[in-house]
Amino acid sequence: MEQFGHDYARLCAAAGAAPQEAVLRRLREPDGARGRLDLAAQSLSLQTCSALGRLLPGAAPLAALALGDCGLSEEGVRLLLHGLCSNTTVKSLDLKGNNLRSMGAEALGKLLRQNKSIRSLTLEWNSLGMWEEGFSFFCQGLRANNFLQRLDLRNNQINHQGAEELAMALTQNTSLKELDLRWNNIGLLGGRALLNCLHRNKTLKRLELAGNNVPGDILKAVEQALDHNQDREVILSEAQNKVNILSKEILSLKDEKNKQFMDFVDTIDKQKEERARSEKMSASRVSQLQEALDEQYSIMSSLKTKLQMTEAALALSEQKVHSLGELLNAMKQEQNCVAECHFRELQQQKQEGADRESRLLRDLSAAGEKNLLLRNQVDELERKCKVQQDQLFQVKQDLTNTTAELKLRAAEAEEHLEMEKRRFKQSLEDMESLRIKEVGRMTQHMEASERSMQNRIQSLEAIRISLEEELSQVKAAALTERGQAEEELIKVRSQARLEQQQLEHLEEKLRLMTESRDEAQNCSLKQKEMVAEAQAKAKQLSLYADGLKRRLDELQQDLDSKEEEKITELNKVKVELQEQIGHLEAERTVQDGLREKIAALERQLKALSSNHREALLDKEGEISLLLEKLRMKEAEISRMREEEAQRASFLQNAIMAYVQGSPLGTYSSRK
Repeated sequence: MEQFGHDYARLCAAAGAAPQEAVLRRLREPDGARGRLDLAAQSLSLQTCSALGRLLPGAAPLAALALGDCGLSEEGVRLLLHGLCSNTTVKSLDLKGNNLRSMGAEALGKLLRQNKSIRSLTLEWNSLGMWEEGFSFFCQGLRANNFLQRLDLRNNQINHQGAEELAMALTQNTSLKELDLRWNNIGLLGGRALLNCLHRNKTLKRLELAGNNVPGDILKAVEQALDHNQDREVILSEAQNKVNILSKEILSLKDEKNKQFMDFVDTIDKQKEERARSEKMSASRVSQLQEALDEQYSIMSSLKTKLQMTEAALALSEQKVHSLGELLNAMKQEQNCVAECHFRELQQQKQEGADRESRLLRDLSAAGEKNLLLRNQVDELERKCKVQQDQLFQVKQDLTNTTAELKLRAAEAEEHLEMEKRRFKQSLEDMESLRIKEVGRMTQHMEASERSMQNRIQSLEAIRISLEEELSQVKAAALTERGQAEEELIKVRSQARLEQQQLEHLEEKLRLMTESRDEAQNCSLKQKEMVAEAQAKAKQLSLYADGLKRRLDELQQDLDSKEEEKITELNKVKVELQEQIGHLEAERTVQDGLREKIAALERQLKALSSNHREALLDKEGEISLLLEKLRMKEAEISRMREEEAQRASFLQNAIMAYVQGSPLGTYSSRK
């Protein structure tokens, strides 16, 4: 309200007028805090009315506005009511004692047509009924209004025509409950019009008509009509209460059934989710077991391929050994032939030997130097071989360490199958190392292959490629050695043909060849031993593969048993679901029975409501018949009264004439 007062002062200042202190004081009073503005008995200026009219539209902080006995002008009333037309908070309006006339009545009619918040309107001690056009505008607004509940029109000089207008407005108004028309000039015709309107208006409960020259029978009929409206409203309220109670009960039953149905649906959904979850778990278990089987099958296939590759490598090594043995035999035969030829040629060329001794001696010294160089080279090669063997041993140790670490990590992260896979890899690496030992003269390539194996221990394809490369390199090395050997043989033959007297040199060469033969035999024996070891390892691997097969069979049996358990569980779940479905069907039948009961109750409600409506219509018809009878009786009574009044007047005239014509009348006149 303080803000309302500030706005009022601001608007007055903007209009060039001083705000009224009485208005400001009333705005600051405690009643203003409760939403009531009491300006009764305050003479409000036109500027104040204009300011208030501009502040009232919308949601003004007022619930009651008292403007009684303020001496408002027509223009001030128009401005105030124009502001109230769009107000949404004022519930009560008091305009008594302001001598409102035609313009005020028109403004009030406009207010009633547009305002939807006012519930009580006090217009006592005004002059609304003196101007028929203005009052007709007021009645039209009352006819269009469906929110006003109380209207006070005392002492407004309303005649029978205004009462008829008011009665026509009341026939269409459905919200007015109290109407005060005391101390007006309604008369007999106005009372009848109001009585007739009560037959159509069923909401009006209180109608005050005292001091309007309305006959008592009409007042009694009005009271009876109002009592009938009250009884009707009581009956309707009771019926509405019963209907509300029944509807609440029906809604509660529906809510309960809906809750039961929703709980039932939730249980079904939960069971479906559990079933789907169990199916997913079983499917995931089956898929995991299938993946494990596939991995084991893939491991077995890879092991088989590796065994085949190792067997092929062993076959190649055996072929190499056989080819080397054949080459040694051929070289021995050639050496024997060459020795025989040299011996024959020596016997033939003994004479020429003396001439060439000096040259042979020089050649022998050169050959000795060459032998020394060759021996040094052999020693260097042996040292290199030892160094490479040491490096290979270290590499093997590193490999064993790395495999041990990998085994430890695999034991933490993987299952028994991966451990077996690692063991297979280790055994394959041992086989590869044994095969690398067979190729003794290619240490540099072996070192490169060992490094590639360390870098690519998990890629079997890379190992296969490296093995193929090593095999090709071994083949090339063998071919180069063979070519070198052939070149040496050609050189030896040429030297033997050219230098027939170098017997000692040839004997040394023969000795070297015998040593090389012994070494080749030793190598062949070692290779045979290695082949035997490889075969033993292959047998071990085959035994291990048989063990794996047995393990696979055991796993398959476990899978079969698990599948049988899963099938039994699924059968149990199906039986439980069938039982639940039977329970659900039973509950559904119960719900159908409840629905039928609800439908029967609804039909009973409809029948009761229709019977009630028919009873009300019958009562209204009986009341209308009684009212018509009352009207007829009242008309007869009024006619009889008029006749009795005429008879009484005739009798009075006759008596007066008789009294005047009698001697007593003359005596009384003389006196």
